[in-house]
Amino acid sequence: MDSDRELRVLIVEDDPLTAEAHADFVRRVPGFSVAGIGLSGTEALAQFDALALAGTPVDLVLLDMNLTDSHGLEVAGRMNSRGHGADIIAITAVRHLQVIKSAISVGVTQYLIKPFTFAAFREKLENQRAFRLNLTGGGPLVTQTSVDNALRALRSVSPDRLPKGLLEETLAAISAAVRAADSPVSATEVGKRLDLSRVTVRRYLEHLVDTGQALKQPRHGTPGRPEYEYRWV
Repeated sequence: MDSDRELRVLIVEDDPLTAEAHADFVRRVPGFSVAGIGLSGTEALAQFDALALAGTPVDLVLLDMNLTDSHGLEVAGRMNSRGHGADIIAITAVRHLQVIKSAISVGVTQYLIKPFTFAAFREKLENQRAFRLNLTGGGPLVTQTSVDNALRALRSVSPDRLPKGLLEETLAAISAAVRAADSPVSATEVGKRLDLSRVTVRRYLEHLVDTGQALKQPRHGTPGRPEYEYRWV
């Protein structure tokens, strides 16, 4: 594999907003590009085949397990049967041990449980790139060292930590406020409910956006400077 080539990523996720959030994350990681988004197993397989036919096969699939029309395990198995050499990372809230074991058996190389931080997401992608480089950088035959290095690359080495200055207790309170809201809320509104400054609340809300737990959008129709509102994913 050319070490400078961008890896083409297919996102398979049945919630459109979550899928787009994952696409934004992919675009933020150097060396990766979004090849497509499939909102169902059928749509994902159709895109997977079309891209291969066009000579731009997918390198990496980010696959949810619970899809509207099929299970992620079925989709993974069918993708691997095509023989295009795509790697698969499961991105899902499913925590059942049997599902995880089955995912490994159908070719899933990494498993990322929702919700997660951007740092964890980036680490999975970069680990996958290192894995591919170690296995394909030396031609059709591999050495024991390259195999060991490839497998080692898939292992996470550091736990996720909150950015400096953020507190777990405050994050939990702000998360609960956003989650309980009937409609998107602004930093000012959350701050009033929790007796916190708008600036403080916004730092935590931006962290929730970065970690894929909340979505941010401009609030239209407000006078003066643009205001943003946030909703729980």
